[in-house]
Amino acid sequence: MQGGKPGDRRAGVVWHTQGSGKSFSMLFYAARIIRHPAMRNPTLVVLTDRNDLDDQLFGQFQRCHDILGQMPVQAANRDNLRELLAVASGGVVFTTIQKFLPEKGEKMPALSDRRNIVVIADEAHRSQYDLIDGLARHMRDALPQASFIGFTGTPIEKTDANTRAVFGDYISIYDIQRAVADKATVPIYYESRISKLALNAAALPNLDEEFEEITEGEELTKKEKLKTKWAALEALVGDPTRIALIAADIVAHYERRLEAMDGKAMIVCMSRRIAVDMYNALIALRPEWASAPNDDDAVAAVCDYFSPGGKSRTNPGKASDGHRPPLQSNACVVKVVMTGSADDGPDWQPHIRSKEKRRKLANRFKDP
Repeated sequence: MQGGKPGDRRAGVVWHTQGSGKSFSMLFYAARIIRHPAMRNPTLVVLTDRNDLDDQLFGQFQRCHDILGQMPVQAANRDNLRELLAVASGGVVFTTIQKFLPEKGEKMPALSDRRNIVVIADEAHRSQYDLIDGLARHMRDALPQASFIGFTGTPIEKTDANTRAVFGDYISIYDIQRAVADKATVPIYYESRISKLALNAAALPNLDEEFEEITEGEELTKKEKLKTKWAALEALVGDPTRIALIAADIVAHYERRLEAMDGKAMIVCMSRRIAVDMYNALIALRPEWASAPNDDDAVAAVCDYFSPGGKSRTNPGKASDGHRPPLQSNACVVKVVMTGSADDGPDWQPHIRSKEKRRKLANRFKDP
């Protein structure tokens, strides 16, 4: 680390803006570390906080294993992680930070006290990397002599002391201005939209006082407080009236854009419930956009429909006003991409897919 002190074990934070090739930076860093004579055949632990990120990054490293000189491995569970780290040297191990949880009621045991272990953490700014009482504490206990380097696509807030405590300060910054100037990413343009939350303004001054009175004598853990706060905000953001308003704006904006150019759109929602409600609101406005039960049923129809000129066997040409004719029913225009299980309600089941089906949807979305 540039400017680092021997024995610090905080290698620093690399902030490379989203879309500029951060995963390749991680890959090339790993390759250099593996080959550095001073590291003496190190073990690298590539850390994420979500399964989908773990799969995505692992796939990238796996495809480029020749650069690493070895094939990376992915920890299947906590026991498997401990087996993979109980080696004398070498290895590139992918895992989520949740696999560092100890057995209930026990302290995390030390898995290796070797000094040539480097933990490479993706999205190092996230709150899950909590040094004091979070998962990062267990990780430190498991690998007490390891060094830590963090990669992030967004800047670390000045008040975020935890990230710096675990990883150190910036060692490389490649912000969006530089990425756009280098044409590594395209410019991002924002259009302001106002969709007010449904709050009773007259009741606001009394909320804090009433909350303290109701919860007097109650002790909430930090996690419970955050969960309660998030649930309240989610209820406001996902208010049905607000979702209907946003859905109408999205439909109008998307259709205007299609008059000028072909393209796709992505909607990011706060929760799975809001994602499903947003889908239902969009379909209420445009029933012909509804998803087919089988993701592959109408792929050809969609590709044909959105080809230049908007012509297809079922939708020949454009209407006289220049607009595209209605898309064939069940042509898979709108899809919800989310994780889930059999325990989720029947309204959610049509949107819950296996990992392989989610991967196919992602590939279809990326295909222009």
